[in-house]
Amino acid sequence: MSSPTAFERALEQLGAEVVAGTLPADATDTIEGFMARTGASRSVVREVTRVLGGLGMLHAGRRVGLRIRPLAEWDLLDTRVIRWRLEGPEAARQLAELRSLRHAVEPAAAAAAARAVREDGAETTALDAAVGRMIAAADGPESGEFLAADRDFHTAVLALSGNAMLGRLRAVIEEGLRHRALVERGEQMPDRHDLGLHREVAAAILDGDEEQAAAHMREIIERATGEQPLPHLGISWAVRG
Repeated sequence: MSSPTAFERALEQLGAEVVAGTLPADATDTIEGFMARTGASRSVVREVTRVLGGLGMLHAGRRVGLRIRPLAEWDLLDTRVIRWRLEGPEAARQLAELRSLRHAVEPAAAAAAARAVREDGAETTALDAAVGRMIAAADGPESGEFLAADRDFHTAVLALSGNAMLGRLRAVIEEGLRHRALVERGEQMPDRHDLGLHREVAAAILDGDEEQAAAHMREIIERATGEQPLPHLGISWAVRG
């Protein structure tokens, strides 16, 4: 992996400091101040402030200089902002918000995917392939190949929903999955029941069963968040041919 550039280092530093409150809302500074803070050149700092401005975290004006904006104005669905929040002092709040979003989005997406298969004959090859890869990688920790397969599974469900706006949430959900696999679970082995649930979601979608697709997806999310899961729904490890 290549070393981060001066721009990447400065962006990471300033983004994290805004999220942590080291640079609190309504605080003001200057390009020169940010140069001193980061050790980066003027051109690099200007580019960083442009990016932070695009994320809603900073406002640049002639009279006020650089003013930090409150959280309510940030682009909270940008993966950089999500990651900074997950690595900051309010990580628990960000995790709770990600989990609430998954509760609202993914069962509905699974139901829509099942409907698309039943009514339109939508293709489930990518979904089945992702489940197969998850099972194949189940003998190792939740990282690398397993994480990629899990990410592709949830991406495939969103794509099958046929809802372009749900599809746009792919990167947000991926960031939550990445954090859970690499930080929350670390080197733990994949849970066999959870793997079975992913297979059941795929099977229900292929069968066009909206209710079961949504219920199994809801249980996946509830188990991931440590909430009380739904009653056991009869997990099958058989892989459809």
